[in-house]
Amino acid sequence: MPETAADCRTMAEIRENIDRIDCALMQLFAERWTFIGRAAEIKAVLGLKADIPARVEEVRANARENARRLGLDEMFYDDLWNRLIQHSIAYEAERLGE
Repeated sequence: MPETAADCRTMAEIRENIDRIDCALMQLFAERWTFIGRAAEIKAVLGLKADIPARVEEVRANARENARRLGLDEMFYDDLWNRLIQHSIAYEAERLGE
């Protein structure tokens, strides 16, 4: 399998690499989710709410900066991360009984 997009010569190679990357992204999201679950457990002990606005803004700012640094559309990834964060907050809120 070609190692870079520039090395690909066919759409099959392109698709194979996109599928490989998508799988790797899902594995990273699954790993991230384990930390969301643990965050809910720790927040319960500390008496914290699921939604901590300062942290939400920090994570979104990190996403925008990472996107900018990599030459990606900052606003698209801000929106994507906002959806990810809101889903995580909803999960934590349910676990915390909010």
